[in-house]
Amino acid sequence: MRDTKRVGLLDEIRGFAIICMIVYHFLFSLQNFYGVDVPVFFDSWFGVIRSIFAGAFIFISGCVCRFSRNNLKRGAQCFFLGMLVTFVIALVQPSLQIHFGILHLLGICMIIYALTEVFFDFVPPLAGIIIFGFLFFALYNIPYGNPGFIGFGGLFAIPVPEILYDAEVLFPLGFKGPYSNYGDYFPLLPWFCIFATGCFFGVYARENALPRWFYKTRVKFFAVTGRYTIWIYLLHQPIIIAVLNIIFKGRTA
Repeated sequence: MRDTKRVGLLDEIRGFAIICMIVYHFLFSLQNFYGVDVPVFFDSWFGVIRSIFAGAFIFISGCVCRFSRNNLKRGAQCFFLGMLVTFVIALVQPSLQIHFGILHLLGICMIIYALTEVFFDFVPPLAGIIIFGFLFFALYNIPYGNPGFIGFGGLFAIPVPEILYDAEVLFPLGFKGPYSNYGDYFPLLPWFCIFATGCFFGVYARENALPRWFYKTRVKFFAVTGRYTIWIYLLHQPIIIAVLNIIFKGRTA
């Protein structure tokens, strides 16, 4: 029997993560489209922090799938909203293109989960967490390596054939084509692995198998924000661009 009560800590982390994303996209727009120097973008640790918060957001979205009754519908809606963001951003700020951002990713992940839920129910949760957690790190450098590879740089690395990157239609999988050099690019490899890890962890959250403090709400602002992340994400980018266009009077770098 499913317990559909909210999990306070998950809401709070997701709310905090979306606030961090908004800050990141604001700084990204200043740096790349309005010529405002943001030195932090050139610090390697900033990229790591960005990946951690994006990963937390994706992980929790996977957890939430265990509480939903219709992930196929949710996935289709999320992907549609991602395409809407692509269209609106192209109109408002043509120099910024989002072809496979986090909403596209989450939409496809939800659809995959809905179609393969039998598999997720069959695999023991702990085994799924270990397997997909390992795969995330093993596949991380497919889109982000230069060149891309599978493995761990210090231990072993299997080069990814260049032909996969040359086939421009494979960019949703992580084989970056012309659409990967923008601020919001979250391909299925490796990020589906984090989503799947969250799906397995969500079993424990759903079954009340986690410590009591996990379910309590402590910071109401983050908890409330975490419940409306998809709408906040949908609206924040056009708002940021509109505000910056007003401030800079339409001038871009």
